[in-house]
Amino acid sequence: MSLSAHLLSPFFKPHSSPSIISPPRPPPFNPQHLSTRPSLLNDILSLSLAFALSLSLPLPSVAIPSLTSQPQPSLPTTPFSQSKNLPTGLENGKIRPCPSINPGCVSTNPKSSSFAFPWGIPESSTGNAIQNLQEAILETQKNAKIQIVEDTPNGLYLQAEVDGGFGRDVLEFLVKGDVVTYRCMATKVTYIYPFTTALGDSKGQEERMKKIMDQLGWSAPSFDSMD
Repeated sequence: MSLSAHLLSPFFKPHSSPSIISPPRPPPFNPQHLSTRPSLLNDILSLSLAFALSLSLPLPSVAIPSLTSQPQPSLPTTPFSQSKNLPTGLENGKIRPCPSINPGCVSTNPKSSSFAFPWGIPESSTGNAIQNLQEAILETQKNAKIQIVEDTPNGLYLQAEVDGGFGRDVLEFLVKGDVVTYRCMATKVTYIYPFTTALGDSKGQEERMKKIMDQLGWSAPSFDSMD
């Protein structure tokens, strides 16, 4: 070694060859890492599918009560309202009784409060009884009009309308063999405010029926003849 090199050796060191830095090694393979991501992905897909199904389902309907389905309160029934619709015609093949709300009535039905005895037809008149009855009504009653003449299984039914005290009255007859049952009734029931009792008198109806019977020459028993 030369003297100069010996003297400079403490201050200068020979250059060493540069070291090569290696890149970091990847972590060791772990099979569990592969199962983590698919599981998370499956959870996300399940939540997305559930949300999509919830949007496609119909919303629950709310039941709204219908105004028309509510029961309508029934109007109170009064004698006045009943008198506006008095039924006529035969009932179970028989003349109807007088309504309790109509005092202007007389009937041969035994259930009637204003009862009258049926008429008996003479043997000579049974063949044309219904024709004779129509003629007697037209001759004795004011503004009489024959409404119905009908042959029923229970006999010949006749209905007529005539002028009454407060309007039109209806006369109904059922001729069967040699017996005539009937009802004579005012179709209009009159009330005076504030009273609830109807005006009317069955005596006037009895007199009308007697006039028709006398015109025909037919007869009927009476309570007086039973004494």
